[in-house]
Amino acid sequence: MESAPLQPVVLVTGGIRGLGLATARLLSAQGMQVHITYRESGDRAANLEMEFPGRIHQVDLAVPSEAERLVQAVVQQDGGLDSVVHAVGNYDTGHASDAELLVAMWQSNVMTAMHVAEAARAAIELRKGAMVFFGCAGLEGHGPRQDSAAYAAAKSALLVLVKSLAVELALSGARANMISPGLIPHDAAHAGTLSEELLAKIPMGRVGSPEEVAAVASFLISDQSVYTTGANIPVSGGWMI
Repeated sequence: MESAPLQPVVLVTGGIRGLGLATARLLSAQGMQVHITYRESGDRAANLEMEFPGRIHQVDLAVPSEAERLVQAVVQQDGGLDSVVHAVGNYDTGHASDAELLVAMWQSNVMTAMHVAEAARAAIELRKGAMVFFGCAGLEGHGPRQDSAAYAAAKSALLVLVKSLAVELALSGARANMISPGLIPHDAAHAGTLSEELLAKIPMGRVGSPEEVAAVASFLISDQSVYTTGANIPVSGGWMI
């Protein structure tokens, strides 16, 4: 008798809410063993225990040792790790000269991603898996920003690092890509991203949904994308092209 195929093991950091939760739910519905993380949202975690039983982890990914502990726990529980979707990263408004905000955006959006990538790298390479990171619409153009300069600068740096990581992983068969959402209303969205003025600038005439972002994440960790790496895929309805 042939044994049943193993379920892919996926870690969705920041999967407790917003785009991360939508991604975690889709991957779980597709039959994957999905682990999610949170830092402070204990009430949310308790409410999701039935959906992700025994696979919800409290962790501060700004601390390298915490990222290492997380990956070790996932591998020990399920025997390996196939993919990571990193959905951690705060958004805040502020000008380019706001050094304190820039440091905060760098720590939240860049350093957490690199800590997870370093901790998970060996496990991902072993299974020729994938890492997916979240950017923001308009990064490829590298245009100036007014209200979100610090945030966009951090995401731009992350894009360069993701492309570099893709090159480093390539010979092992593992891959790294980025998704750059546009205006996507969800339960954790910053109010400043949902103004009528911004929404009127979307060429497709509507906002996106968390499920549409999750679908792209699902593709990027699937066998259909094994030759896709170093890409930045906008999910923005044409906004900021």
